[in-house]
Amino acid sequence: MAAVMSSFPVSDIIVPDPRVAGIGQVPEGAASMSVQHLPFTVRLVRTEDELAKAVSVRHAAYARHLPVFAEQLKQPELSDFNSDAVVLLAESRLDGSPLGTMRIQTNRNDALPLEQSVRLPEWLHRRRLAEAVRLGIKDGVAGHLVKTVLFKAFYLYCVQSQVDWMVIAGRPPIDRQYKRLLFSDVFPELGCVPLKHAGNLPHRVMSLKVADVEPLWRASQHPLYDFFFHTRHPDIEIEQAEGSVTQAMQPLSARRSGVEVHLAAQ
Repeated sequence: MAAVMSSFPVSDIIVPDPRVAGIGQVPEGAASMSVQHLPFTVRLVRTEDELAKAVSVRHAAYARHLPVFAEQLKQPELSDFNSDAVVLLAESRLDGSPLGTMRIQTNRNDALPLEQSVRLPEWLHRRRLAEAVRLGIKDGVAGHLVKTVLFKAFYLYCVQSQVDWMVIAGRPPIDRQYKRLLFSDVFPELGCVPLKHAGNLPHRVMSLKVADVEPLWRASQHPLYDFFFHTRHPDIEIEQAEGSVTQAMQPLSARRSGVEVHLAAQ
């Protein structure tokens, strides 16, 4: 399954500071998995209010770096209601404010948004793919940790959904983050390509096989290895990963046609 993160905010994915909000360290030589509690939750959007929170932080994040494109993101997008999509929302435990969001789309029924702009190579055809788009992080000190946890939630979603490949798209210099995560170029001969679903801005398209993440990171002693593979985060709640936003938000799904009319008129 492939995952595409377009227009990732400029802050890096980093190894969380264990001193933040009581996050514990993995004991040296410990055989069992450590449990770490976060100052926020990450879960599937289930209500109209939660979707509104996700949209608000999405718009604000894009407005900081791409203000013209961000004008298109003030309202929910039709893709938020796609049967192959789920929306993740990070919320503060302190006051319930939105801290970050990401939409994950699979190719279970339709092509990925990325495929509006490029034809994927043969080795990605007939594979289960997932694309992570519309990542938005609230500006502030906690942004690094929120992004890292959303990325872990995305990886866990891919594992649960039996995704084969993650494919990401990043604007320079953001693409260097993905290189550090051991992604490699899908189109090394093309460099950056403009993507329609990312405002036609040039992005570097990169991929990583989901089954390779654990052995690759273990062999390279990746700094996020313990955080991803030796640590359980009860605050990441994606048990019902398979299914759409509209399936999770039953009251809102009944009004989907009205949302479509509103968006089509824009």
